[in-house]
Amino acid sequence: MSTADGIPFLDLVTPHVELEPELTSVFQQALSTAAFIGGTAVDAFEREFAAFCGTSFCVGVGSGTAALHYAFVAAGIRPGDSVVTVPNTFIATTEAISQAGAFPEFVDIDERTYNMDAAKLRQFLEDRCDTDPRTGRRVSRRTGRTVTAVVPVHLYGQMADMDAILEIAEEHNLIVVEDACQAHGAQYFSARQNGWKNAGAIGKAAAFSFYPGKNLGACGEAGAITTNDEEIARQTKMARDHGQAKKYYHDVEGDNGRLDAIQAGILRIKLQRLAKWNRQRRECAARYEGLLAPLGENVVLPCEPSWSRGVYHLYVIRHTDREGLQNHLGARNISTAIHYPIPLHLQKAYRGLGYREGDFPVTERLAPQLVSLPMYPHLRPEQQRRVAQGVTDFVESKRPSTALTMSAGA
Repeated sequence: MSTADGIPFLDLVTPHVELEPELTSVFQQALSTAAFIGGTAVDAFEREFAAFCGTSFCVGVGSGTAALHYAFVAAGIRPGDSVVTVPNTFIATTEAISQAGAFPEFVDIDERTYNMDAAKLRQFLEDRCDTDPRTGRRVSRRTGRTVTAVVPVHLYGQMADMDAILEIAEEHNLIVVEDACQAHGAQYFSARQNGWKNAGAIGKAAAFSFYPGKNLGACGEAGAITTNDEEIARQTKMARDHGQAKKYYHDVEGDNGRLDAIQAGILRIKLQRLAKWNRQRRECAARYEGLLAPLGENVVLPCEPSWSRGVYHLYVIRHTDREGLQNHLGARNISTAIHYPIPLHLQKAYRGLGYREGDFPVTERLAPQLVSLPMYPHLRPEQQRRVAQGVTDFVESKRPSTALTMSAGA
């Protein structure tokens, strides 16, 4: 869909118009049965999404943030622990760490993939932590807290280097929970297991968001935890429902994080199209690469390592004059977005963590350069050509003309 002559950053209208009869039937079914919370729709979606991810269990919850929180607690993160993640992500990752009573710590990202740099993780654990002689666990020097977990984020739909992260985690007895909130259907080739593994099926547990703009999006808020651990599944099911093992029998104190039956029904319908939509996103990404590759080093395109099959939740490029590029495209009625303008360690909300500018130089250098171009399954080739032409024209306008160069050298 384009509005007037414009190209939107994200088109949520077209797929919903196409699926309208099926989606409205979900609501009609809920009205006729009064099955609004839990029930067969939620159970069915959990089975189907677990099968899609290649896991034994899926637990539907009310949001991606809730999924992260419940997964952290059920996986074994405890109040007072330190949990390592990256500063280049949405704040929900660290909010959920804090909600679990733990303390977020950061390591820098890989400049090519924008995901966790496994070498920086190892450096943090070996150079900035000491060993507790009683437990053998690593203790952060900057906080004095025991480091118990690492949360790699599969950002923009690209997989983090999970083999390397898992190897380090095993050496240091760390829990690994995947933040797969942007990676529905992404895959990672594990040399350790000699095969492709789906996002959400590699760590001890994983969290997904079904926020409307995601590759698999609800018509509202929704999320899920995936795991192969039956005990984690059992605990998260109780946590989302006031700690109930059965109605009015509360084994623990939980809260209300249940998945609505209507959202589950909508997600089931969309899940049937997800593989196709992801293929279309990959085709769009390949088309962008072909159109933008002639710009060479003037624009940095997304990197998909050989071990990753990304699903391009976002198509993020880099340019040193991001604001100028956005303004140039905006003048041509092409919408863009920024993910994310301020690294988490420099956010006002985390001023109390004591981080300073310069602590994570890769993240800080890239944050002012990253810009997200339009990306969605229904993006048309002619629209992509317009976007690419806009980027090309801007880059060409930044180059000095031959006449100016000759004049300067005269």
